Amino acid sequence: MYDVAAFGAEHQLPAAPDRFLDRELSWLAFNERVLALAADDTLPLLERVRFLTIFASNLDEFFMVRVAGLKRRIATGLAVPSITGVQPRDVMRSLQSHAHTLMKRHADLMREEIGPALEAEGIRFAAVGDLACEERERIDAFFAAQVMPVLTPLAVDPAHPFPYISGLSLNLGVLLRHPETKAELFARVKVPQSLPRFVAVSASGADRQVSPDSPVRYVAIEDIIAANLSTLFEGMEILDHSLFRVTRNEDLEVEEDDAENLLKALEKELLRRRFGPAVRLEVTEDLNPRVREILLEELGIDEPEVYELPDPLDMRGLAAIADIPRDDLHFPKAVPSMNRDLAPAETSDQVDVFEAVREREILLHHPYDAFSTSVQAFLEQAASDPHVLAIKQTLYRTSGDSPIIDALVDAAQAGKQVLAIVEIKARFDEEANITWARKLERAGVHVVYGVVGLKTHAKLCLVVRQEAEGLVRYCHVGTGNYHPKTARAYEDFGLLSTDPALGDDLTKLFNKLSGYAPTSATQRLLVAPGALRDGLLERIRWAAQAAARGEAGRIRIKVNSIVDEALIDALYLASRAGVRVELLVRGICAIRPGIEDMSENIHVRSILGRYLEHSRVFEFDAGGEHETWIGSSDLMHRNLDRRVEALVRLQDPRHIGEIEDMFDLAFSPETASFHLDGQGVWTRHARAEDGAPLTDYQLEILREHHANRQKAQP
Repeated sequence: MYDVAAFGAEHQLPAAPDRFLDRELSWLAFNERVLALAADDTLPLLERVRFLTIFASNLDEFFMVRVAGLKRRIATGLAVPSITGVQPRDVMRSLQSHAHTLMKRHADLMREEIGPALEAEGIRFAAVGDLACEERERIDAFFAAQVMPVLTPLAVDPAHPFPYISGLSLNLGVLLRHPETKAELFARVKVPQSLPRFVAVSASGADRQVSPDSPVRYVAIEDIIAANLSTLFEGMEILDHSLFRVTRNEDLEVEEDDAENLLKALEKELLRRRFGPAVRLEVTEDLNPRVREILLEELGIDEPEVYELPDPLDMRGLAAIADIPRDDLHFPKAVPSMNRDLAPAETSDQVDVFEAVREREILLHHPYDAFSTSVQAFLEQAASDPHVLAIKQTLYRTSGDSPIIDALVDAAQAGKQVLAIVEIKARFDEEANITWARKLERAGVHVVYGVVGLKTHAKLCLVVRQEAEGLVRYCHVGTGNYHPKTARAYEDFGLLSTDPALGDDLTKLFNKLSGYAPTSATQRLLVAPGALRDGLLERIRWAAQAAARGEAGRIRIKVNSIVDEALIDALYLASRAGVRVELLVRGICAIRPGIEDMSENIHVRSILGRYLEHSRVFEFDAGGEHETWIGSSDLMHRNLDRRVEALVRLQDPRHIGEIEDMFDLAFSPETASFHLDGQGVWTRHARAEDGAPLTDYQLEILREHHANRQKAQP
């Protein structure tokens, strides 16, 4: 637990409510920034649609985990006031109020702005009742052939109990009347997720090139089902139907006392998660009062947990619309380039990664640097190289058909020693991770599920190769997952190196993860739990001491989230001492910048765009001395105390300069970004005083990487 008094009585800080922003409200503010991009009419239209889907997906996860966890703690009496002193039930009410506001803005934006803009571009939404006869015939034929066979209407009566409503599924609540008994009945029809959410209505369907001159109309699958309810309930009178969607608690609680049974325990918990209690009910504005009464009673939902919205519910389904091939409505295509230090020789079409890394350490910046020609090529070459003796790898998230998994399988089948530290508790990827972990085991890979009580979140790979001078260890330390698909959309750094000190560090860390080595010291790594928080605190104080002596002091940090109280307090004290603190935060930020006598020198920015800013970078300057680190850890309790994380220090002046340039660009007044004030309000700065658009941070880095790649061409 953090202790302000440890910094000295002369450095007392204000009470918690005056120096920390609420974590959950800060998260909602992050998603509000996503919504701001969807509302930005200077962005390509289909990218705005994509931001609508990202907002919806983010909010689903927020309810499944954060709101569900708070509700569970309140129900069990385990909830305690937040660090800002707010009572749990007040926090819940505030979250629900903010969520209501944001979801209404989200729906209004689609209905009032983006929907009409799509229609002007030939992308039109229609109700079944608005279709021409020929179009209706095609839709009815589609229903009979593709939809009807997979529907399962479920009645509710004394012989049929209220059905289980799966989380995040779309459902029709139908009121029926029996023609003879005149009894009113309720039935539920689930919209199968295997069906396309929006069906193109035209002679050539979705294959037709959509344009203002050649429009295509789309009908929502739930509307098609609703228009054919009489076919599902033949002989019954259809009184009414309403659309609804339930969000459930899907956070995992797995006891890890017995590591050998962790896999079985997780599988059991995954089954239980499907039946978690409901935490949100989304309904259309025309919800029948009788259906509302039934749903609230059967789902155990309270009125504040009901969210009335216009059609369409679940805007994640708009992803199919966002993927429509209209180049003029998307961001300009950006093809990742090969890293300049991996450029192949004139006599070869392919780079030898081992030869390139022997010459120098290589800093990778994805997705600007292609993952396939760097990290993926490194592992594929290691798998096929007869001189490679062993490969050790951490895996947190990856795709089931990943070339990374295939490379590890090939290496094991070739007789190499292969160790995979698999984190099967990666949230919402648990089932996929179990599947490919077993695939690795069947191929002969040594699969270890990490350290009991900790998640293994560090991004590490170690390749041991026999060379003329002896064994050489090739290292990769990154900020992002070994996931080829997300590497095209997530911004991350990675370091390739043959430094013996780093090789020693990774050897010790892998031994700790697969065996017993609890007190291993490291040279170039800061590792959590244990050394990482203390190491960062030491460097923050180092910069503060330099500033107190009248020397230059500066701290720059780029993370997804910062909520750790000890580190925030240390940054406040550094600001008091005169250190300029620049924080680039994508998501949650509990720090209050710009508060007199506490954080005048702290500046917080956030940048969102075509890529998800995911890297974690730390830069410390103190009296002319400098340190730069990259790694996997955010500044949160779970990262610093309950996960295995690793930061690596950069040594090459070129790499340090690249990081400095990145921060300079991000904090330039000429760069578009969101600015945080001391009250927790984010303000978007996208245009200069004369109305001209400010620099697009990610586009500028794309241009720089392209220019550097051209210079590196042989």
